[in-house]
Amino acid sequence: MAGPVWHEFPSSQALADALADAVARQLQNAVDARGTALIAVSGGSTPPPFFQALSRKKIDWPRVTVTLVDERFVPSSSERSNAALTALHLLQNEAAQAEFVGLYQSADTVEEAADRADEAIAKLPLPLDVAVLGMGADGHTASFFPDAEDIALKLQVRSRHVLPIYARSAGEPRLTLSMPILCEARFIALHIEGAEKRRVLEAALTQDDGARLPIRVAVEQAPVSVGIYWAPGADASSSAGTAPLKSS
Repeated sequence: MAGPVWHEFPSSQALADALADAVARQLQNAVDARGTALIAVSGGSTPPPFFQALSRKKIDWPRVTVTLVDERFVPSSSERSNAALTALHLLQNEAAQAEFVGLYQSADTVEEAADRADEAIAKLPLPLDVAVLGMGADGHTASFFPDAEDIALKLQVRSRHVLPIYARSAGEPRLTLSMPILCEARFIALHIEGAEKRRVLEAALTQDDGARLPIRVAVEQAPVSVGIYWAPGADASSSAGTAPLKSS
């Protein structure tokens, strides 16, 4: 474990702009070094400002492939689709030139969809150059929910790129990149906002019982330092006076 590095910002937009700068730099460096770049992004309510800022960066987007950290087992026509969110907010402006490879595949079961997605991801120029993770208030990251079926085993799978996930708290079945694929990324950012998520993350990283939370597994297994990009978000007043967490 290299230890996380905290980056704190006064507002969501300041965070989005700084993270976009960092990610754009990593992507262009990858293109310059290897001719291509590969990024996996997360869904949710937090990423859109970051997506919009990144979409305007003038980098060599035709050589960049965008994929997803995880996805619901729903088509892109669904309002709950991470692919739809990415298309709406990231694959615009300069970034409209990027290639997109999603995880959802039309199939009768999420297991079949995962098999097809696994084949598609295997064809990409792995490892990921950038992985931008999110985290839920329950300590999940990607689609590794604490209450998912066989979660301890799922977190350790190395033989696949994409896994099917069932968890009651997730609603519909999910597709997720495996933990090793995410942790092997050359640059990993955890993008979170709000005092509640900060408290969850601090507890997960410092308390003994946090070892079971997937976000701790991600941070500990990553050979590079995970950059934690945090802003107080909408609950800024409740986070006032929170002391910075020391990186380890």
